[in-house]
Amino acid sequence: MTFIQLEFVLLLLGTLLLTGLARDARTQNLVLVVASCVFYGWVHPWFLGLLAFSTLLDFGVGLAMARWPQRKGALLALSLAGNLGLLGTFKYLDFFVANVAQLLEALGLQASVHTLGIFLPAGISFFTFQTLSYSLDIYRGRLQPSRDLVSYAAFVSMFPQLVAGPIERARDLLPQLEVRRQVTGRGLRSGAELALWGATKKVVVADTLAPYVDRVFAMEAPTAALLAAATLGFCVQILADFSGYTDIARGSARMLGVELRENFRRPYLARSPSDFWRRWHISLSSWFHEYVYVPLGGSRQGALKTAGAVSATMLLSGLWHGASWNFVLWGAYHALLLVAVREAGRRLPPAARAPFRPAWVQISLMYLATCLGWLIFRQRDLDKLLSYVDLPLGAGSPEHQAATAILLVLTGLLGGLLALGDRTREHWPRWRERLPRPEVLSGLGWGLMVTLVLLFSRDAARDFIYFRF
Repeated sequence: MTFIQLEFVLLLLGTLLLTGLARDARTQNLVLVVASCVFYGWVHPWFLGLLAFSTLLDFGVGLAMARWPQRKGALLALSLAGNLGLLGTFKYLDFFVANVAQLLEALGLQASVHTLGIFLPAGISFFTFQTLSYSLDIYRGRLQPSRDLVSYAAFVSMFPQLVAGPIERARDLLPQLEVRRQVTGRGLRSGAELALWGATKKVVVADTLAPYVDRVFAMEAPTAALLAAATLGFCVQILADFSGYTDIARGSARMLGVELRENFRRPYLARSPSDFWRRWHISLSSWFHEYVYVPLGGSRQGALKTAGAVSATMLLSGLWHGASWNFVLWGAYHALLLVAVREAGRRLPPAARAPFRPAWVQISLMYLATCLGWLIFRQRDLDKLLSYVDLPLGAGSPEHQAATAILLVLTGLLGGLLALGDRTREHWPRWRERLPRPEVLSGLGWGLMVTLVLLFSRDAARDFIYFRF
C-alpha cells in the first residue's frame, strides 16, 4: 500500500477514529500496530514476518541488557548480527554473489555461481536501522528498555513512517507512544494540510517530471545539454518525491497525535557539503553521524583519521541506498567533497578563500556539486555513466533541442512551484497575523492543492523513490 491511493486514506481515517475512541495508550498502540500490519502486509503479507523478527529481536535484547548488564557486548553483537544479517540477506546477497561470479570469470575461473533472485522487502533499510538504534542506545546507557511490547511494536511499525522514514530514535518517539494521545482539531487541520502539500509535491511535481527524466536516462547517447537538463529535472524530482513522502508521513502522524522529526530543511540552499547533509535526509545522516562517524573518532583524531572516518561513513551511506556500484561511487564522491572542502578551509590562505565567501557563490557551487552527485545516483549502469564523459557538446538534432528546452522549462516551472510552496508554508504563521481574513487564503490554498492533485493524478501511480531502499 502506498500513500497515493484511496486504501491508505481509508486506513488512516479508520485509525484516527479508533485512536480517538480508545481510552488508554495501550489500546491506541494496539490499534496502531494492527493498522501498520494491514499497511505493510497489504501486497506481500510475508513482509510481516521480517518486521516481527526485527521487533522481537531488539525488544528481547533490550530487556536482556537490563537484566544481564555484564553481557551487554554479546547481546549487542546479537542485535547487530540479526539486523545486519537480515538486511544483508535480502538487500546485498545477490549483489555479492553476482560480483563474486564476475571476479572469478575475470580471473579465468569457471564460475557456476548464480544469484537467488531475492525480492527486496520495502522499508527494510529503515526499520532495521530504527530497531538497531534502540539496542545501541540501551548499550550506551542513553535509554532504558521498554517493557511494553505493544508500545515498542508501535514504535517500530508505525505505518506513516515505516517504509521510508523519518528514521526515529526510540528516545524521541517512544515517550509519545507511552501516553494517551489526543486527536485534536488543530492537529487534524495542521496534519492534513502538511500531508496534502506532500501529496502535491509527489503527484504534481515528482510524477510529472519522472517520465521525462526516465526517458533521457534510458537513451543510449543523449546530448550533453539534454543530459544536463534531465539531471536538473531529477534534482527537483527526488526532492519533491522524498520530501513529499516525509510531509505525508509527518502530517498523518500529527493527525494521530504523534510528532515525527523534520527530515528536510531546504537542502539546495546548502553552502557546503557538511551543510547539505545537515539539511538532506536529516534522520539518516544524523544516524550515520551518531552511530558510525563519531564511534570511528569523528573529527577528534587529526586530518588523516578524520578523512578515514568521513570516507567510511559516506561509503556505508552510499551502500545503504542500494546494492549497486553507482551508490558506492556516489558515497565516495560525497566523501571526497566533504574532505576536500574541509582541507581547503584549513589550508588555503584567507585571500584564496575570499572569492568563495559570498553566500550566493557558495550556494551555487554546492548546488552544481549536488547535481553531479545526483547524476551518479540516478544512473545505475556504470558503463553508461562513464560514456557520459564523451557526450557531444553540441545542441544535437532539432528533436534533442526541443526536448532539452521542454525539460528545462518544465523543471523551472515545477521547481518554482516547489520552492514557492515550501516558502509559503514556512512563513505562513507569521504572514497570517498581518492579514484581515487569513482563513480565506488558507481555504483557497487547500482548494488549489486538491485541484492540482486531482488534475495531475494518474491511473498508474508511481512508487516513491525511497521505497526501493
